[in-house]
Amino acid sequence: MPLAGFGDRLLAYLIDSAVLMGVFFLLAIPAMFGVIAIIGAQVAGLPTDPETGEIIGEPNFAMIFGPLLAVELGLIALFMVAVYLYHVELFPSRRGVTLGKRAMKLRLIRLDNPAAPITRGVAAKRWAMQFLVGGIVPLFSWVDGLWQLWDKPYQQCLHDKVAETVVVKVST
Repeated sequence: MPLAGFGDRLLAYLIDSAVLMGVFFLLAIPAMFGVIAIIGAQVAGLPTDPETGEIIGEPNFAMIFGPLLAVELGLIALFMVAVYLYHVELFPSRRGVTLGKRAMKLRLIRLDNPAAPITRGVAAKRWAMQFLVGGIVPLFSWVDGLWQLWDKPYQQCLHDKVAETVVVKVST
């Protein structure tokens, strides 16, 4: 099978990212309305001058930014879980491809046994290298994604190397 090119893999990644961003916004929008309500209640509870209506008290920044920080950290954790479920549980280990790879007619196969299915362990290795390490180490995601441009003979990204996988172009 022919190896997937950089452009096809990039478009598949962008499609997958768009799907995950949609999920993120579905989670984030209600959470942000909750934070806005908390901040509004804090501001509404401040004392005002009865004659001018101006706020006289100082807002409690811990009560304003504490919930905002908690929601942000919670959203990051939920997003990482959603990315894990998408890239490990739902698609590669069950169907062999994500929605982006399906749209670009790409398939992930194992180097040791191309006919064998992608196991949860293999998909988890790819996810950990691509998203956990990529989220912690500065510029790693760029290096990881561009690695396939000079890798020979399999045009693998670093996350493919760790999981011993390769992405191929399929005809159907």
